[in-house]
Amino acid sequence: MRFLQKKKEAGNASKKERAVVLSLKTKNRGLEFLVELIQEIRPSSAKNIEEAELRFKALLFQLQQDRSLLFALRKALLTQFLKSNLNTALTESGIISSRGFVQEFIAKLKHKLLPALQQPTDFLYTISHVFYKKNDYLWVGGIDKALWHRFFELLGIEVNLTDHTLSRQLNQSLQVLSYRLANLGMETEITDRFSSVEAAMQPFIEQNRLVNLYVERSGQLSIEEKKIVLNNIQEHLYNCRQSNEWVRQQRLQYGTSLAQTFITVRLEQQVERMLIVIDALDRDNIFDTDRFVDYFVTVVKNENRKNSLGEFLSDNLGLLAYQIAEHKGKKGEKYITRSATEFRSLFRSSMGGGFIVSFIAIFKNLLSLLPLPIFWQGFVYGTNYAFGFVTMDQTGTTLATKQPAYTASAVAGSLDEQKQGGRPDLRQLVITVARVSRSQIASFAGNLVIVFPFTYLLAFLYHLIFGSKIASDVAASKLLADQHPFNSPALLFACVTGFFLFLSGIIAGYVENHIVYGRVAERLKTHPVFTATMSPKRLNRLVKLIDKSAGAIAGSVLLGFFLGCAGPLGKFLGIPFDIRHITISAGNTGIAFYGLEHNVPLDYLFTVILGVLLIGVLNFLVSFSLAFYVAVKSRGIHLRQYPEFFAIMGRYLRKYPKDFIWPPKEQRTVTDLD
Repeated sequence: MRFLQKKKEAGNASKKERAVVLSLKTKNRGLEFLVELIQEIRPSSAKNIEEAELRFKALLFQLQQDRSLLFALRKALLTQFLKSNLNTALTESGIISSRGFVQEFIAKLKHKLLPALQQPTDFLYTISHVFYKKNDYLWVGGIDKALWHRFFELLGIEVNLTDHTLSRQLNQSLQVLSYRLANLGMETEITDRFSSVEAAMQPFIEQNRLVNLYVERSGQLSIEEKKIVLNNIQEHLYNCRQSNEWVRQQRLQYGTSLAQTFITVRLEQQVERMLIVIDALDRDNIFDTDRFVDYFVTVVKNENRKNSLGEFLSDNLGLLAYQIAEHKGKKGEKYITRSATEFRSLFRSSMGGGFIVSFIAIFKNLLSLLPLPIFWQGFVYGTNYAFGFVTMDQTGTTLATKQPAYTASAVAGSLDEQKQGGRPDLRQLVITVARVSRSQIASFAGNLVIVFPFTYLLAFLYHLIFGSKIASDVAASKLLADQHPFNSPALLFACVTGFFLFLSGIIAGYVENHIVYGRVAERLKTHPVFTATMSPKRLNRLVKLIDKSAGAIAGSVLLGFFLGCAGPLGKFLGIPFDIRHITISAGNTGIAFYGLEHNVPLDYLFTVILGVLLIGVLNFLVSFSLAFYVAVKSRGIHLRQYPEFFAIMGRYLRKYPKDFIWPPKEQRTVTDLD
């Protein structure tokens, strides 16, 4: 059947309000009829809910006027619904399969290109063919529920659960879900968090026993007896959910893993689906319209989003990302100054970091003089950077650009400190942003106040001792040109560096989480080889180093190799790919300035210095933005829902502008922003 637009009388509403007229001349029926029906309701944009509702209202009007059309539509829907197998829709749709995380991710990636084969008798076959556009769920779920309610009531569809085929499918689905839930409850990732395995498995095993009892005797039980058994099953499902929530809460103390996160997400999905099936069975055997509408909208969304990689990663990486962000946030607290004493301490620490970076810059330029193959060039560059960054970690000195990946998580954590009616306190966030701003300024200033003059001094001493310059003439000119903000891709490479800084922070948080979750420190203490070959004092030092510094060391080593290998990788691939790091760039500027014997035009020198500062700004912004996004996302917070944040920030900036540069005499509180 096809749809035609029927013109309204003059003086009526706009063209959008034209009624939809259905012609009965074509021979199409069943699935093809439904596909064409939805095609006419579907708006030009999935987000245009108003247009979808107008089209839907026009359809409802036509159904009321044309009884033969109503009969045809009713027959098509009932044929597709009652003659389809609902098992897959109930046990698979919207639920992650039993495969592992990697296998599930790969399967979704393949199915995005070529969807999995579905049988024509499968109810999901109908849904996926009728609502074949991936964003259909937006307008289907956006249409007023009352309109869907009116649509199905107009069709007069009433599904009686005493129907043998339907009740059998519901019972089978409930039993399949129950067995899967019981298996999940016995996974070591769940049971290890409880004092005893028996206590952990009890609600999962008991719900399975009751479900089997219900399925075996459903034909012999009265309506009241069925309700009693189903209520008992529900109670144990709520206990399973509480056990799952307990495991999630323990991540703050014991960490978490990708496997555990994957299992807890699947477990929650299984419980939720079983509750839906039980709710359908426990209503005097009538599947009412409201529940049918909810089920219908949910299935459409699940089918549209079943191969969504973004949603899959968001659901399964959320808890792990939160835990990684928490570990980073704890370290980030030391980089956020609240008082003048802390501010000065951070400045001095950053000066120490600048001292170490000066040597890194000198050695990097000396290593570039060696005629090494590309691979070994990247390796020695990376080793140089990694050694310097690890030295900073172990000496307690600070590198300004490593801060954002940690402070961003601490800033996001400030949203959890105080909440008003379940909403994050944005005033606390603004205060934390001001603290981060002045702390970052202190770090950059501490690094730069040492790097440029000290690297210049080291270049002078090298020339004095060895009789040759580290860089001169063409090489020195190139070092300056590479930092120029307009005549080179320095700012683009600064963004690349920002990404590497963010990535190294994520890896550091992951390693720290893994150390906690894997109880590595405890395992090392009891390892037979270590206990037999090392004294208790040395073993304790090793355990303490692993427990306290493993994450920082891993992040520093990988950051070093990210930065060291970027340039050689770009040469190998023949593409403009490199890094620009503010402190290294400042060091290179000092080396080049000495190598050219100060014969640099003043305006050109100032432009290069401006480029170095812009490199630092981009290093910070990219790293901080990515880390902040991950930290906020892992908390389930969407800042776009809080546009007032910028108004509060502007008010604070006007009232206390110095707070963003220098700490106030007394710490600000949220009441100061009222």
